Amino acid sequence: MLNVGKIEEGYVLDHIQAGKSLTIYHLLHLDKTDAQVAIIKNARSSKMGKKDILKVECPIGSIDLDVLAFLDRNITVNVIRNGEIMQKEDLILPREVRNVIKCKNPRCITSIEQGLEHIFVLSDATKGTYRCKYCESNPPAQ
Repeated sequence: MLNVGKIEEGYVLDHIQAGKSLTIYHLLHLDKTDAQVAIIKNARSSKMGKKDILKVECPIGSIDLDVLAFLDRNITVNVIRNGEIMQKEDLILPREVRNVIKCKNPRCITSIEQGLEHIFVLSDATKGTYRCKYCESNPPAQ
């Protein structure tokens, strides 16, 4: 049996779709921090069959978790303090998402201006729909 030690302060991201943990690792820029991270892939889950889990030892608030709601609203965010779960954060769709997905419209300014950020703005919160800030295109399917 796999045994990963508990963390004192940070986050446990649970119920990540199997195989998505490395994508989340990079989108949260955990590769650019000194945070201690445990990635558990393909863990058994009674709800999902298989799931991924990320354990991140870091100061609370040092990671921008907004992108998680865009990727998957079913991810559970457990906030850990003093080695115990202090709260579970609800994921709220961010108003805009930067450089997570790229606009596929060949006429979009982002196709020509290589240094321009790919920004998608929330257009319908109930459906979770985003549109390109520049050309109003829908993002590609995730």
